[in-house]
Amino acid sequence: LSAGFDAHAADPIGSLGLEVEDFAEMTRLVLDAARTHAGGRLVSCLEGGYDLEALALSVEAHLRELLV
Repeated sequence: LSAGFDAHAADPIGSLGLEVEDFAEMTRLVLDAARTHAGGRLVSCLEGGYDLEALALSVEAHLRELLV
């Protein structure tokens, strides 16, 4: 999973307008696919995100889903 967070609405570079909960939901969807097709195995590589507050909150939401 290439987990980039520059798609957040607060990010000065991205323009997709996503919110923290959107990143959590995407992580849940990818985890469901990993559980179905890869025995639950998943590698997550953190990437971009240039608004530090939005980045911190989004990464936290992503990691919380991975640890459930």
